[in-house]
Amino acid sequence: MKNFNNKTVVLTGITPSGIPHLGNFIGAIKPSIELSKENGFLSLFFIADYHSLAKLQNPELRRKYINEITATCLALGIDYNKVIFYKQSSIPEILELYWILTTVTRKGILNRSHQNKSFYDQVGLSSKKSINMGIFNYPMLMAADIILFGTDKVPVGKDQIQHIEIAKNIVRSFNRTYNSSILKLPFPVINNENILGIDGRKMSKSYGNTINLFSKKEDIKRLIFKMKTNSQKANEPKDFENCNLFNILKNFSSPDEIEEIKKNYSKGQEWEKVKSLLVEKIEDYFKDKREKYEFFMNNKHIMTRVLSEGSNNARIISKFNLEKIKNVIGI
Repeated sequence: MKNFNNKTVVLTGITPSGIPHLGNFIGAIKPSIELSKENGFLSLFFIADYHSLAKLQNPELRRKYINEITATCLALGIDYNKVIFYKQSSIPEILELYWILTTVTRKGILNRSHQNKSFYDQVGLSSKKSINMGIFNYPMLMAADIILFGTDKVPVGKDQIQHIEIAKNIVRSFNRTYNSSILKLPFPVINNENILGIDGRKMSKSYGNTINLFSKKEDIKRLIFKMKTNSQKANEPKDFENCNLFNILKNFSSPDEIEEIKKNYSKGQEWEKVKSLLVEKIEDYFKDKREKYEFFMNNKHIMTRVLSEGSNNARIISKFNLEKIKNVIGI
């Protein structure tokens, strides 16, 4: 596989389903942006609009979500002059590779995917009700996204680790079937943060318990103050290691500030003050980014140009790599 400039390839996909929430940001977007700024890395970000078809059948809403995700990524600091930022549907080689990979993948591995169970849990469906094949084959399309670009690292939350393992299984199956070593094994960059929503469950749009990145300060405060904590009173030492508020706070604080927060926990700082601090930290971090988001949403021609240029660059890689794969399989 072609690894341009011998750099480590890092790939991040974001499904268009509205403005990302804090869990999305901390789990995947933030670490991906940080990696993209380091030397020796080739970072690819893509809008996973084909993935969205499995759960969203409203064309206008999809277009709206694509614009929102694009504006969000640019506002958060993705440097489109240094990374390859593209829309999944602009890369036809992904779907071509997807079919090739299905022919070396056993159905059993997809039967074991927790994606299906997660979907039932989130929407409250009985497990006896059928899901569409887009949901069932989600890990296959994700594998094609990853494998096509010779990806080395994929920043993911803990709930996505299984999908990377499925991609690795597919790589081994392909290479074994065609007696080749052309496909590379991807590895997850795991963020161990378990960011919970305001109701104490995993932060998820499906649960309606999220805090959107560009919410107004008064909305952030209202949601943060709803977040569940234990019943410890002021002056009782508190455990920061298993505290959701702290897990969020440390992503918006300097090392010195984190140490100060830990000390305050040990002194028994009341939850109200911890929540107030978190509100201020989130507002300080996202205030200017909220303004940038509005700028891009009001200048959609800029987003169109950025995605077009990114797609052109992505296709240089995808065409090259797919041609090598097709040569191995005799097509």
